[in-house]
Amino acid sequence: MTAETLEQAQARTPVQTRGASGTRLEAIASGEEVRSEIHPQLKKEDNILSIENFNLWYGRAQALHDISMTVPKGKVTALVGPSGCGKSTLLRSVNRLNDLIDIVRIGGEMTLNGSSIYSKNVDVIELRKRMGMVFQKSNPFPMSIYENVVYSLRIDGERNKKVLDEVCERSLRGAAIWDEVKDRLQDSALGLSGGQQQRICIARAIAAEPEVLLMDEPCSALDPIATNKIEDMIDALKGEYTILIVTHNMQQAARSSDYTAFMYLGRLIEYGPTDTIFQNPRLIETQDYVTGRFG
Repeated sequence: MTAETLEQAQARTPVQTRGASGTRLEAIASGEEVRSEIHPQLKKEDNILSIENFNLWYGRAQALHDISMTVPKGKVTALVGPSGCGKSTLLRSVNRLNDLIDIVRIGGEMTLNGSSIYSKNVDVIELRKRMGMVFQKSNPFPMSIYENVVYSLRIDGERNKKVLDEVCERSLRGAAIWDEVKDRLQDSALGLSGGQQQRICIARAIAAEPEVLLMDEPCSALDPIATNKIEDMIDALKGEYTILIVTHNMQQAARSSDYTAFMYLGRLIEYGPTDTIFQNPRLIETQDYVTGRFG
């Protein structure tokens, strides 16, 4: 084997890094510090969100450990990992939903377009307006489809019906549900199917034109057909919106995201282009997870 082909073969073989306790995951479980594997392609991106040495505790229990990563603008970034690995905690930290839990404390920094998220001077309500949030379980308000979608404009004092109508249609089209509901906008959103309700929630989120759209397992309660519609919608929104999505579905992450971050026990293990993470990861631990050997 020539030096060139040997180098190529080594590049195709994930590295199993070890700490004093054995594999990287064993080292983490024993409390050792392990460096995250960040792929160089991320340095070439225009980043909208930056997370630096971020830690979070629930009381004495530490849930996130020195997370440092950037989220590229206009791309879809997926957070994956076993249940309890901290991916939803990290997502909820971005718009400070964890502030609602009394025992939470944090360390480190996050910035959105260069502005601190956790500065004492930050208006949290205004911050959350800059980020749309879609939860695991659809949560339409008990009001009409129309009023659900334009809710954020209403609370900001918008009364111009032409503006409201335009935003409603644009948002429902963006959420790929306009054709299904355009003749029933005054009907209650609670009368829609689960998949339709979730897309109404997405339309409501993008109506405010957020800088980042946060999605916490948005398809976990949906059937395959509804899931496909959500994934098609995510693909259509990519570029116009930056999307950070938590998913436990490896196929969904592979289909829908540009970048994937693998987390384990509150640590960022490997982060890189989705195709690389799923086809040629740098770490054997990542390969084992995405191929279903554990988790």
